[in-house]
Amino acid sequence: MKKILLTAGIATLMLTACQSQDTEPKQADDKQATEEHKSGQSSSTKTADKGQHKVTKQDGVTYVDGHILVNKKVGLPSDYAPGEDMEARKQLDLMIQDSKQDDVNLVFRSGYRSYDTQKQLYSSYVARDGEEAANKYSAKPGHSEHQSGLAFDVGSIDASKDFQTSFLNTPEGQWVKEHSHEYGFIIRYPKGKEAITGYQYEPWHLRYVGKALAKTIHDQNTTLEEYFDYGK
Repeated sequence: MKKILLTAGIATLMLTACQSQDTEPKQADDKQATEEHKSGQSSSTKTADKGQHKVTKQDGVTYVDGHILVNKKVGLPSDYAPGEDMEARKQLDLMIQDSKQDDVNLVFRSGYRSYDTQKQLYSSYVARDGEEAANKYSAKPGHSEHQSGLAFDVGSIDASKDFQTSFLNTPEGQWVKEHSHEYGFIIRYPKGKEAITGYQYEPWHLRYVGKALAKTIHDQNTTLEEYFDYGK
């Protein structure tokens, strides 16, 4: 996450080099991406039912109905480093490609971010703006969705309104609002939900959850915390 008008140095740090795939994917189950993250993890697992949702904690990572949950109250271990989720990136690249058919110049800005990188960024924001202000737009290390490999920041090719709430007023921002759920993404920190997510409105920050859940979240104009009734 970023504050309005990030400095060039910080923006450069956050532009992660990633491979892209443009092929049309098969119908994907919402759990596909998270299952890839689980592979190789065989330590203790704790499962509990919370209403209609199942909460599982495995190796310090919290899953609700198979989806990784990361927010201000639910974190990730410092050594959790899954890298960029392949299915999520494939859907992002497809979304960017399809947006061009509508003369929209949507671009990738930021993806996977390690614990150490987030620690460096957060510390720089605190030094610049103070902790109280930084907490409104940046996650503490271990609490960034970017560490999950399932979150991406997007922008416009001219970059004039990137990482600003006014990104919504660009053709790219409007297109993302209307179509991102069709590719399995939600606007993770929506307008009017700041008290629930703990973060400012970020129309550029997308989280991959799969097409089925993304459509539900979009149609209900809700958040992961509200939908899962967990982590609020």
